[in-house]
Amino acid sequence: MPARVSEATNGYTQTSKDDIVISGLSGRFPESDNVEEFRQQLYDGIDMVTDDERRWPAGLHGLPLRTGKIKDLVHFDAQFFGVHAKQAEQMDPQLRLLLELTHEALVDAGVSPTEVRGSKCGVFLGICSSESDEFWSTDPEKINGYGLTGCCRAMFANRISYTFDFKGPSYAVDTACSSSLYALSQAINAIKSGECDSAIVGGANLLLKPNSSLQFHRLSMLSPQGMCKAFDSSGNGYVRAEAVVAIYLQKASSARRTYATVLGAKTNIDGYKEQGITFPSGQMQQQLISEVYSETGVNPLDISYIEAHGTGTKVGDPQEVNSIADFFCKNRKTPLLIGSVKSNMGHSEGASALCSIAKILIAMEEGVIPRNLHFKSPNTDIPALTDGRLKVVAENQPWEGGLVAVNSFGFGGANAHLILRSNPKPKTKRPSHDIPRIVGVSGRNQEAVNELLDLAEKHKDDEEFLSLINEIHKVNIPGHNYRGYTVLDEHKTREIVQVTSEKRPIWFVFAGMGAQWPGMAKDLMKIEAFKTSIRKSHEVLKPHGINLEDLIINGNEASFDNVLNSFVSIAAIQVALADVLSSLEIEPDGIVGHSVGEVGCAYADGSFTSEQTVLCALSRGKAILESKLKPGAMAAIGLTWEEAKRDVHLRYFLYATTV
Repeated sequence: MPARVSEATNGYTQTSKDDIVISGLSGRFPESDNVEEFRQQLYDGIDMVTDDERRWPAGLHGLPLRTGKIKDLVHFDAQFFGVHAKQAEQMDPQLRLLLELTHEALVDAGVSPTEVRGSKCGVFLGICSSESDEFWSTDPEKINGYGLTGCCRAMFANRISYTFDFKGPSYAVDTACSSSLYALSQAINAIKSGECDSAIVGGANLLLKPNSSLQFHRLSMLSPQGMCKAFDSSGNGYVRAEAVVAIYLQKASSARRTYATVLGAKTNIDGYKEQGITFPSGQMQQQLISEVYSETGVNPLDISYIEAHGTGTKVGDPQEVNSIADFFCKNRKTPLLIGSVKSNMGHSEGASALCSIAKILIAMEEGVIPRNLHFKSPNTDIPALTDGRLKVVAENQPWEGGLVAVNSFGFGGANAHLILRSNPKPKTKRPSHDIPRIVGVSGRNQEAVNELLDLAEKHKDDEEFLSLINEIHKVNIPGHNYRGYTVLDEHKTREIVQVTSEKRPIWFVFAGMGAQWPGMAKDLMKIEAFKTSIRKSHEVLKPHGINLEDLIINGNEASFDNVLNSFVSIAAIQVALADVLSSLEIEPDGIVGHSVGEVGCAYADGSFTSEQTVLCALSRGKAILESKLKPGAMAAIGLTWEEAKRDVHLRYFLYATTV
């Protein structure tokens, strides 16, 4: 992703540590296996709704031919998620996908699933039905209980909490088409109240039973042509679509990545309506919107784009969009941009709000709002579309930032509204130095590791992306049996190995004399942790007449003819290397050293401070220079410290001489 667009949000750019942010995103969308494919389809203007027979025969029951379909509902790595074969077979595909996407959303946030086990992470799912449960409960002879634990909607959230060992609230929400935005609102409130510290919010919708579509068809909700012609005069219903999406919410103080900040979210219900329960109430929608902006203090004029519910129905669009115009367009100097992702992919019902949010996050990252499809002539029942107060994004639209609002409404009158602010922090560019960077990853198989390393090489200049990858994979992820690394330089070094579950110990080895050479620290000084450590040692040695930096950067062979120079150089560099490894959170299981390297050991195990280490090396060098011993001679004493002190003390009194 390129650097984010600059923000113009009139005072809403200040992020508080208690702000709730969206830090992770994952999803399966029609004809899109991931968010990146979805992004490409949106910007290419691809209609993701198709008329193939992947779910049921064309023309069955007179149903519209077109639906939006996820590409793969078959494959599932049951072993990775700890699901045994019988349970996996009778597990609703929605739940299988939600397990996968929870993992992916965490990883997208730069969080290893291992590190959040046992945390107060909540799970809030928007899901309307399971279209698998009937299949597993039809034949009494085949009922074994796994259909219940695999298809019960309560189990969807609880299974995620069980698998990832989350300790926060865990439940499913069903308000029909607004389910996932209701779930998001519940998650926000739970984080604010302290019920949980973070949250997975998911939404799922699959089309497995034609009779479910027939219900909507008989209610005259579906478009005969199979298109959501949002805001268009020819809009005549919506087209059903599949999607499963998950986002990860955190407090800003904990997030390693921020897509957007939540400024406000609220829900309400239409209540009684003379026209019937499925008739939308523009009045109650506007009342909800008004309450959100009153309670948050956000100026409606600062909203630069609204992602509408926008199903393309004859009644729904005018009710919604007229309420938008009445509230947001007073005293507005430029047209308010609106759109609906349903025109691109269909209406994914319980998951639809999260699809809208996915589109918004993509737009925020890219600085371009994806185009609406199927918009040719404005709906004449929406005056604001013709008088210029509102503008449908009919072509990919450059976006200068600002606040975004999202509408989501259930067909029983359950309404929800959300305000998002894009992340004002520009992406960090890669440092200008030419230090080759190593990226380490892990995966279930060699293909997965190669794919991650390919991504790292593709985004080699994206400092944020590389930092997130390293953060995720610095700890072991159970089930990741392959590990690999790449060095991001012109040589493109890459290695992948299969690993065992046994932890291999890490040992630090500190060499003695002979390891020194001219200019040995010159390139290492480009590493910040190393440079900081060396400069600290330099200041310690300066009062003793030693210019450490000059010695280890510009010194020559003659510089190390003096044993004192060799000792302090080796000790200071060993201290600095230990500091570099410590900054990478690499701690030794054991240490070993020889000669002056034993001084480095004393620093590595915490016996010496860095100052004591270099001064010890200095004293050792001075002692050798001041001695009358033959140059290069060494005595190996097989005594403990206590034994050596005792012997020296004894000899002092016996012979009245100092050893």
